Amino acid sequence: MIEPRGRIVPVLLSGGAGSRLWPLSRETYPKQLLSLLGENTLLQQTALRVDDRSLFDEPMVIANAEHRFAIGEQLRAVGVDRPTIVLEPFGRNTAPAVAVAALLASESDPDAVILAMPVDHWVRDHAAFRAAISTGVTAARYGRFVLFGVRPLSAATGFGYIRMGDELEAASPIRNVASFVEKPDLVTVERLLACDEHVWNSGIFLLPARQFIDELAHRAPDVLAACRKALTGATRDLDFLRLDERAFEACPSISMDYAIMEKTDNAVVVPATFDWSDVGSWSALWSMAEKDQSGNVVIGDAVMEDTSGCYVRGDGQLVAALGVEDLVIATSPDVVLVTSRKRDQDVGKLVERLKANGHRSATQTHSVHRPWGYYQSIHAGERFQVKRITVNPGAKLSLQKHYHRAEHWVVVNGTAIVTRDDEEILLRENESIFVPLGCMHRLENPGKVPLNLIEVQSGSYLGEDDIVRVQDIYDRV
Repeated sequence: MIEPRGRIVPVLLSGGAGSRLWPLSRETYPKQLLSLLGENTLLQQTALRVDDRSLFDEPMVIANAEHRFAIGEQLRAVGVDRPTIVLEPFGRNTAPAVAVAALLASESDPDAVILAMPVDHWVRDHAAFRAAISTGVTAARYGRFVLFGVRPLSAATGFGYIRMGDELEAASPIRNVASFVEKPDLVTVERLLACDEHVWNSGIFLLPARQFIDELAHRAPDVLAACRKALTGATRDLDFLRLDERAFEACPSISMDYAIMEKTDNAVVVPATFDWSDVGSWSALWSMAEKDQSGNVVIGDAVMEDTSGCYVRGDGQLVAALGVEDLVIATSPDVVLVTSRKRDQDVGKLVERLKANGHRSATQTHSVHRPWGYYQSIHAGERFQVKRITVNPGAKLSLQKHYHRAEHWVVVNGTAIVTRDDEEILLRENESIFVPLGCMHRLENPGKVPLNLIEVQSGSYLGEDDIVRVQDIYDRV
């Protein structure tokens, strides 16, 4: 084979909710947007993994529409200024997301190779990751669908497994895929590991776009047809590409493995040497984090006595643990989770129960994120509510009015420009302003540091749907 040429299009799959890491991860702000392992978020770490422009093109992101502004802001913060961000109106699993990416990539380059990878995975060694991609790209350019298998470090039942077959070529590290085993039980895992031919399925795919589209036409024509229509009807929204909702709704929800990889004759696997985790549970975070002499991982304000093997994460309140072992204790301003590390795979069941009961904590975070920053509800009572509002540097809220409430703003730190009907007023630290009911108003941060203020709302109705937007730089309605 000749050396492959041209760059690879990284496709960052950002549609997951991460419910097993609840209450830290929730649908409105899932785990890929959080800093769980190091300063950068999982999304940012994934983008930095493919920032070598001699090997990779600018990334494409397939994302939940609700997260679009957070994704754009986080990518800009790590120097990714020109991503293609495609917005799904709702999740349809990985096969449709990768299909959309392949169709887009092949439009600009019929010979494109795409690297599809979930953004909620963690890889420590970026150099080893790139080396694995370089190993697989030649096979991809010759029409093979390349997976990356990670040597098991434990008898994990939460991962899928790949049984490796013969070498693709003599002396090649690449192996044909013999079969797949989807999340086996412990007895099966121990049997698989005994033969040394099985690797964890990382869920990372290196695919020749044109051949992948042909395979979709053969194996999953309904997926391909729906994705084509969704792209044909797609619309531009600022820097984002919105898929047509009606067309995408008709697309089956199906994974890459079920739709293509378990059926195709073209699948091969690269045995990878990089450390990898799907960061799918609290015990996974415990295993990767630095521990104290008793085997505890402690993040935030906590005191431990006669406690071992625990993962303790406190956010906003003191956590005290006495005489316990092998627990997960995770607190947020509105939820406290306590579970055994052995049962943390079942946290998603709690989330489903809360959803069924209509509890907002199942999907909503205490901090409500907006394109301009975020707000937190501090206290609420009859006809009043108190919020903390943080506005990012250079950001502004929409020009708006309310029919049922008035607002009082007190600047805690930073500088604010307040539009109030025909006035424009500059507020500094410890200054305040009253915004009467029905008044046209806007809040803006002209500074270079975040603006923090306290808002007191008063009136007969305080719901978020009592907002009439007249002008909005983010094109919200």
